[in-house]
Amino acid sequence: MTVVIPDYIAPLIPWVRGIIGLVLIGAIFIAAMGAVWIERKLSADIQSRVGPCRVGKYGIFQLVADAIKLFTKEDIKPQNADSLLFNNANIFMIGSVFLVLVALPVGAVFINGVEYPLAVTEMDISVLYIEAVSALSIFGIFMVGYGSNSKYSLLGAFRNFARMVGYEVPLGISIISVAVMTGSLNIVDITSAQGLYWNIFLQPLGCFVFFVSLMADMGRLPFDQNESEEEIIAGWITEYSGMRFGLGFFAEYMHMVLGSFLVALLFLGGWNVPGFIANNSFLGLIAPTGFLLIKTIFVLMVIVGIRWVVPRFRIDQVVDLSWKKMFPLALLNLVWAVGLGLYLGA
Repeated sequence: MTVVIPDYIAPLIPWVRGIIGLVLIGAIFIAAMGAVWIERKLSADIQSRVGPCRVGKYGIFQLVADAIKLFTKEDIKPQNADSLLFNNANIFMIGSVFLVLVALPVGAVFINGVEYPLAVTEMDISVLYIEAVSALSIFGIFMVGYGSNSKYSLLGAFRNFARMVGYEVPLGISIISVAVMTGSLNIVDITSAQGLYWNIFLQPLGCFVFFVSLMADMGRLPFDQNESEEEIIAGWITEYSGMRFGLGFFAEYMHMVLGSFLVALLFLGGWNVPGFIANNSFLGLIAPTGFLLIKTIFVLMVIVGIRWVVPRFRIDQVVDLSWKKMFPLALLNLVWAVGLGLYLGA
């Protein structure tokens, strides 16, 4: 989709995108904190327990209390650990989040009916870029597992490899299916092309494959075999303590927020709003991003809810599910997407 940018707006775009980038860095940390709070409170409601409620109203300062605790705990390193790998693993985990933010639009504004995505940059292959850089976190997990000099951490890291390799394939195919139907690998074009006819209705099977594969890719229950407490203590993060431990899990929640954005953008219509809202001088500035955030929060709550209603799978069941179930379904959806794309293009 080509947008004609007025002459008086064009010089401001680099500055606006720079501001968006700075805002996103802070917003992703706040969103991850909110995800932790949602997880705790929603989980407490599902399990009929009180949950964190003594630190601030409704426990909103619980994460702050946890952070203070982790900052003040002793940073312990195993005796024969590889210092280079052990000390720098969190850079890959957190860094992959920032690399995703480079191309991930978090909303849009409509000025005089013209759509301006809120993204740091636009790429012709942004969906492939996002998938690629989000997978960089696996290097951080392997650095922890291998550098800890612990069999439990190493076993957890290899489980993570087995899971991610199996689910990256159907995840990628489901993304390609959406791109084939849309005719673009640009996530902005894919979102804009949906209009009020969301891709979840055009490709329900593709949405299912994408969501399940995304859950596995993030290591969320029932796909958290890399840290199954009853089998391998805490998996890859066993030897981490203090704030290293906290950053490792915080990165998981950051990826969960970004994954919820992807589901909303690729399959739930993103920021698309009816024309009368887009043409309104006030609503066009706030409503599209607001719609996207509501959809993202809904997906986030579904991800949290699934954690407490589905039992954890064994690692062999996880691998079988990816190669014997998700992969064939992804190929079937790709054939459907090609046919649907030809039909809609005609």
